[in-house]
Amino acid sequence: MEVGVSLDRALEIATQLTIETTSEVVPLGGAAGRILFNDLASKVDDPRFDNSAMDGWAVREADCQETGAILRIVGTSQAGSEEVPTVGEGEACSIMTGAPLPEGSDAIVMVEDSTTKNGSVAINGPARPGYIRRRGENLLEGNVALNSGDLLTPAAISLAATMGHGDVSVVRKPRIAVIGVGDELTPPGEPLSEGAIYESNTFGISSLVEKMGGFPQRFDIIRDSIDNLRDALNEASESCDAIITSGGVSMGKWDIVRRIMEEEGDVRFWRIMMRPGAPPIFGSWNGKPIFGLPGNPVSSHVVFTVLVAPWMSKSMGSDEASGPRLANRVRVLMEEPLKGAPGKLCMRRISIRQEGDVMVGSTRTHQGSGNIHSMVAHNALSLLPPDTDCDKGETIDALWLC
Repeated sequence: MEVGVSLDRALEIATQLTIETTSEVVPLGGAAGRILFNDLASKVDDPRFDNSAMDGWAVREADCQETGAILRIVGTSQAGSEEVPTVGEGEACSIMTGAPLPEGSDAIVMVEDSTTKNGSVAINGPARPGYIRRRGENLLEGNVALNSGDLLTPAAISLAATMGHGDVSVVRKPRIAVIGVGDELTPPGEPLSEGAIYESNTFGISSLVEKMGGFPQRFDIIRDSIDNLRDALNEASESCDAIITSGGVSMGKWDIVRRIMEEEGDVRFWRIMMRPGAPPIFGSWNGKPIFGLPGNPVSSHVVFTVLVAPWMSKSMGSDEASGPRLANRVRVLMEEPLKGAPGKLCMRRISIRQEGDVMVGSTRTHQGSGNIHSMVAHNALSLLPPDTDCDKGETIDALWLC
């Protein structure tokens, strides 16, 4: 077990123990937000045929060298047309956007650059070969345009449809157990006893799991009992691909997640040199990966964002560039100073807004790790290196939360 590792080292250790992914085939209409399991090749050329990028006239460029040239109209080419007129010398064919290019034509005149009268059209603007979309200029049949591990965004869904795929093979959603630990926890909606608080972490963590493309399985709250925790972990390891706990990982007498992992599990690391979120523990239980997250709600959200989310993406065959993620790294000009942390990566909550060409950051609420409102009031996290403060007007790295 390594103790007090950097975030980079924690990621390195965690990604050595991933989950086994399997695939399932789903209709394209229900595949948004899923991760592609196999490379996807086009079944057709795109475009399938030369066509017009504009409403206008299909002409021969040589016939349109002089402004006001008069051409005889020979017909119309519409999108979906099966029979398309041929354009000869001195002729023009009315054409709609996306319609097949008539044989003999080699340029398009926009409709607004023309006037028609008595079966003829006067050409008052340039004939443009560049307004023809050529067959296969976007994709050729057999080209791989979407890769294994790609997140199926709305644009990717549209591309898959363009390539002719009605179904796609996607990564099966990993089932992630989410377990809250603590005597003081009460489910929201129930009466609170003296000294109790509403349990929130498993709801937030489950939402993060869903956002990353997983299927969360929330367990009942575990009171501070080693035996109850053991039973829950055993059940989770049998029914789920991985386990996330919340609370019980620090150095106190009742931090039973850390205790049971050290005594009965396989611990790979404990504690990360970061603030907030220093106490996480990671390892395996009955061969299944387990992340023990801190009980403070901000800490659990931050650790999930910077550690569990990239691990999930990697486990599902993706990476930060092509797969699901919870944040994007940006450079931010700070309006006010930020205090760093001795020996630790410091991730303070900040708000980013665009001002001209510059991203500007500021803070709005206090930074306590128990203040989950600070994650709502802000949209980013600072990335202050260990032992580093930020002065007003300084530009820093930050994670802009998605």
